[in-house]
Amino acid sequence: MTDSKNIVSLDLIKKAQENIKGVVKSTPLLFVKTLSEKYQSNIYFKREDLQVVRSYKIRGAYNKISNLSNEELKKGIVCASAGNHAQGVAFACSKLNVKGVIFMPITTPQQKISQVYMFGGDLVEIRLIGDTYDESYYAAKEYCETYSKTFVHPFEDMDVIAGQGTVGLEILEKATEKIDYLILPIGGGGLASGVGSVFKLLSPETKIIGVEPEGAPSLTVSLKKGVNTELVNIDKFVDGAAVKKMGDMTFGFCKEVLNDVKTINEGLICSTILKVYNENALVVEPAGALSIAALESLKSEIKGKNVVCVVSGGNNDITRMEEMKERALLYEGLKHYFLVKFPQRPGALKEFVNQVLGENDDIAHFEYTKKNQRSTSTAMVGIELKNKEDFKPLLARMKEFGFLADYLNDNQQLFEFIT
Repeated sequence: MTDSKNIVSLDLIKKAQENIKGVVKSTPLLFVKTLSEKYQSNIYFKREDLQVVRSYKIRGAYNKISNLSNEELKKGIVCASAGNHAQGVAFACSKLNVKGVIFMPITTPQQKISQVYMFGGDLVEIRLIGDTYDESYYAAKEYCETYSKTFVHPFEDMDVIAGQGTVGLEILEKATEKIDYLILPIGGGGLASGVGSVFKLLSPETKIIGVEPEGAPSLTVSLKKGVNTELVNIDKFVDGAAVKKMGDMTFGFCKEVLNDVKTINEGLICSTILKVYNENALVVEPAGALSIAALESLKSEIKGKNVVCVVSGGNNDITRMEEMKERALLYEGLKHYFLVKFPQRPGALKEFVNQVLGENDDIAHFEYTKKNQRSTSTAMVGIELKNKEDFKPLLARMKEFGFLADYLNDNQQLFEFIT
């Protein structure tokens, strides 16, 4: 199935392209004027957010399920997913009239759960188990073995990888110029394995950059250790790319096809989501924004180059937007949290406002409980700035007038208290 260089067979990917024809959209490759001007490059988005299930995952899921035998189909399908693979499997079950049981983390956004039911209808059942994809995966595998079902893995499967690889064929079919840089999001590694193989075989001069969230750097850690490694703890925020361990098969492919791997701060991902929405009217999910967010760290390299960012999905839950705005402001240095000491006397808050806050500083968060037995009380205060350069003067004034008890932005538990 692979050649001696540990690259996915082009014949397998071309066969997948035939299998999904008429079911999966051939999504556009769009020139992005705003980012091209910003980075003095030619930036293109491969718009997988425009798929019927709003992500590329339909490609691998449909290719895999359509290749199963009648006996395997009759057993029923089981999968584990953080959301997008689940939608692809549900869509395929509906198209092929197959029953499926889908395991998803309890933390899965409601928007993705609703979409699974919409695409699968009465043919699918959802079971919410565990806080992460990995916990759902183990539960799904146990269920599969107990009831002799057919498991459809989201990335550690050749038919799934080949299906995702069709994204690469479409990019090269639609490109009018040579592609200097290809930027791909990394979670389990299925997309990078398939698309990366296509480019290594058909466009070997293209530099392929893999991107993963800073809070779930499974590939980065594995490459440093030289062996596929399971992380103990991960930040689940980028749910579409937050896995504790990528596949052994996909790890092997990614080692071969990727030229570099970048990790991106979750705050920058949030900032990118908001900017892409405001400037380009695109709704992308956190995993879908990874490739776009990576442009900033590559700006010196990509100047004057042709760059393709694979926008892997657009299943963004609107209820998460406040948290995204919060993370973006923190990352950009425009919002700061403090524990503030207030004397137990009238007028203390007025003094804080008049002596400490600058002309453009705004109190955006305030939690205060009066303690009658103390001379001072402490409040948690969030201050939003117009310019990040205003932070140092603000901090200096807090110290000068004796209001500062502690600075909280560096506290890892901050989000437990403000979201």
